[in-house]
Amino acid sequence: MKQIEIPYGRTHLLANVAEVNLLGVYESEVPQAAADPIAEVENALDNPIGSQKLEELAVGKKNCVIIASDHTRPVPSKVLMPAMLKRLRSGNPNIDISILIATGCHRETSRAELVEKFGEEIVDNEKILVHDSSDRSQLCFVDILPSGGELVLNKMVMETDLLVSEGFIEPHFFAGFSGGRKSVLPGVAARETVLANHCSEFIQSPFARTGNLANNPIHGDMVFAAKKANLAFILNVVINGEKKIVKAFAGDREAAHEAGCAFLKSVCRVAVPTADIVITSNGGYPLDQNIYQSVKGMTAGEAVCREGGVIILTACCNDGHGGAAFYKVLSECASAQALLDSIADIPRDKTTPDQWQYQILVRILTKYKVIMVTSDCDHEMIRNMKMDAASTIDEALQLAYQYVGLSAKVAVIPDGVSVIAEKA
Repeated sequence: MKQIEIPYGRTHLLANVAEVNLLGVYESEVPQAAADPIAEVENALDNPIGSQKLEELAVGKKNCVIIASDHTRPVPSKVLMPAMLKRLRSGNPNIDISILIATGCHRETSRAELVEKFGEEIVDNEKILVHDSSDRSQLCFVDILPSGGELVLNKMVMETDLLVSEGFIEPHFFAGFSGGRKSVLPGVAARETVLANHCSEFIQSPFARTGNLANNPIHGDMVFAAKKANLAFILNVVINGEKKIVKAFAGDREAAHEAGCAFLKSVCRVAVPTADIVITSNGGYPLDQNIYQSVKGMTAGEAVCREGGVIILTACCNDGHGGAAFYKVLSECASAQALLDSIADIPRDKTTPDQWQYQILVRILTKYKVIMVTSDCDHEMIRNMKMDAASTIDEALQLAYQYVGLSAKVAVIPDGVSVIAEKA
């Protein structure tokens, strides 16, 4: 019997898989954390890719907006933000700096979450504003996206003299990779702009997949938005499973991001034999706080599980479903296939809130059984969303064996959001 740790919330769960069933444990080869994360970040800022240094960009600017990720992203902002603030003020002591929290369409980030993210000193002493994608008073029209939707962004990013961002790069289940241009779209965009970018046609595109930027229509919209906003400089990091900084990339919004994506792709692609059962996770806290976010981890299982197989996903989901519309549509639909068919007919400009997330979930559910493992979320709610639920991985495995047989081959991908899983 092989015992394997799977991330869950701020801790982990144990999977006990018989050797005869186990295909293997598949993890990225992301290097160990940098010995000195501050030095790694400073080195990136000293050697920006395709750009002047941040302190040089600050010269002569009256003000600056730093876009920062929200509470759902494990960005090590306690390291990144002080370094950026110091550089900006060393180049221009009088520059007026605001930090804009890129919530996208997520809920507002609380003060407690801001303190956990930045620390008391920054929260108490810096100007921090939280983006609200539905507050028209915050927003302004910019242009028309390649998707045909309106590009509407937070006024702050269009009115500032210098726009920069911090973030992290990880595989993303439809944008290819996170980081870089994503700070602008969806980060500080209007709800209708996010909806247009996340339309059913784009989500269904075979190019809108984990680890792919080439010909990815969602990525194309995002790059366009970042250019229109004049995002001048990014500081992005690659982190490991412990959410520690491995490598930092700074500089031009595209060149620095592409360098980070290339590095990450070189260390996180994993070839997995086709499995009957895949056990995976959403990487633990903060990405597994709700079912909505946990769809990301399921796509790692989707990539390597045989059709008709079972995906077991551990996720704390202490915040529940993560979206009222997300839950309502899934709980009220006749079947996953019926919902998937109806989504295909929705035009770009009629995309509804959370449509992309339940589109991907039902895409998975039409081909696989999904069992969510959690002791912190209502199992009946999960079942209403067309999935099975279990309190332990062992319980989920026993249920999976009932579906696909006791001789089923099991692949374990401990962190489904940190890998680019491909069939061997």
